[in-house]
Amino acid sequence: MEGVRRGFGSGSATAAVVLLALVLVMVPEASAARITVGGNKGWSPNVNYTIWAQDKNFYNGDWLFFVYDRNQQNILEVNKTNYETCTSDHPLHNWTTGVGRDVVPLNVTRRYYFLSGNGFCYSGMKMAVQVEKLPPPPKAAPVASKGSAPLAPVFRSQFVLPAIFAIGAVWDAFLRFC
Repeated sequence: MEGVRRGFGSGSATAAVVLLALVLVMVPEASAARITVGGNKGWSPNVNYTIWAQDKNFYNGDWLFFVYDRNQQNILEVNKTNYETCTSDHPLHNWTTGVGRDVVPLNVTRRYYFLSGNGFCYSGMKMAVQVEKLPPPPKAAPVASKGSAPLAPVFRSQFVLPAIFAIGAVWDAFLRFC
């Protein structure tokens, strides 16, 4: 009689795995990045942050992670004029929390200007970054076999694979509980 019993067993485990797969497939491909300013050198004097930042892309939603000597440096967001003259008297925002590891969210598409006060700006501790909109994910090229028409647009969408998984889960549940 034990072999006849049906219910929550391997079928529910299969359904859980299928559900997890569905969630993972539908997660957007692009995501925010945490960028450590200066790489392994951190936010410190005698680093040219203009050169460091020039080959990097900064997108809306990214975070700048500053690692620095909390007893000497700070992170100030300033306007363009104050950036160019290394003036830290009236910052737009002081991102310094006092722990030497601070995160600045880049949540607006615009140019940001950062510097360190106390004279450190003059030794290179300043950086300007242009934050852009996140580019759309690349579109897959249509797959066409010899002599056949191209696939309909619905088959190229992000819903095909989740739909296949959902049909499989329903079929599995049907077989398990019937």
